[in-house]
Amino acid sequence: MFRALAALLIAVLLVPAAWAQSGYRIQPGDVLQMEVLEDPSLNRSLLVLPDGSVSLPLVGTVRATGKSVESMRDAIATALAPNFASAPTVFLSVGQLNPVTSAVNAAQAQAVAANVRPYGTVAVYAVGEFNTQGRLDIQSGTTLLQFLAETGGLTRFAATKRIQLHRPDKKTGMETVYNFNYKAIQGGAKAPVIVLRDGDVIVAPERKLFE
Repeated sequence: MFRALAALLIAVLLVPAAWAQSGYRIQPGDVLQMEVLEDPSLNRSLLVLPDGSVSLPLVGTVRATGKSVESMRDAIATALAPNFASAPTVFLSVGQLNPVTSAVNAAQAQAVAANVRPYGTVAVYAVGEFNTQGRLDIQSGTTLLQFLAETGGLTRFAATKRIQLHRPDKKTGMETVYNFNYKAIQGGAKAPVIVLRDGDVIVAPERKLFE
């Protein structure tokens, strides 16, 4: 569980960082963080205005929209250069993304989170007359019998004598189907030990009229 949360946190933190790399182009509404090594009094946040420009001290407005962070940093250094004995050292980063880009980032982070699987689990799928259907992440080593006991139970319409386990083979593209008489096991019969694997599909068919 801890690794899953850590993965989600990393995903949320890294998505905005990825936008700030060379591939990202500055847009109106972004907030840039500027630091000038030679004159800390110039350090400040720069809001990219709707017209695509930022307002710099000692300089005035500089076009920002469409530029990468690196090219914008160079443009700021060039614009400030006449005020220094030598070209100033400028550090620039995206402190805050505009609302549209932030929404995209949030959607990407949610997509990543949806695919994060808890550590030590396998994904199986419950289909048919289950109280809980769909994808379920279960602990590695869980048997089919344990799964049927833990998954939330079968509906009263389930054909408990005809539970099926469909196991796909990724190499051949074929699947093996195992029949499992859950009703007989409930009546005292011995249960075969079938350990569930990642991608297994458990099907609980609907009970026939006189079954």
